[in-house]
Amino acid sequence: MKSAPILLASLLLALSSLPAQALSPQRRAELKNLVLEDCGACHGSRLKGGLGPSLLPERLGRLPDALLEQTILEGRPGTPMPPWKAYLTPEEARWIVRQLKQGSLLPH
Repeated sequence: MKSAPILLASLLLALSSLPAQALSPQRRAELKNLVLEDCGACHGSRLKGGLGPSLLPERLGRLPDALLEQTILEGRPGTPMPPWKAYLTPEEARWIVRQLKQGSLLPH
């Protein structure tokens, strides 16, 4: 029974890292469209770069998730990159970063 508190603490820690609410399939589709349409306007229709840098996995894989999430939410002052925090939650920004790094949002 001495291991029960450790097991409970481990379980709580694991659960605390899960998103509070999973994104619905509809919201995921909306976010994919946002990336392809809105982000694609500056980062290129195939996300290979344009006014903004490439959003391909080869480039993003070298960057920390937290930096990318912050860039999405806060923008980049002094550049054309706008903040999206009025439209996206931190969880949605995390989802976008994960999908971009996996190449899951690339147009077919």
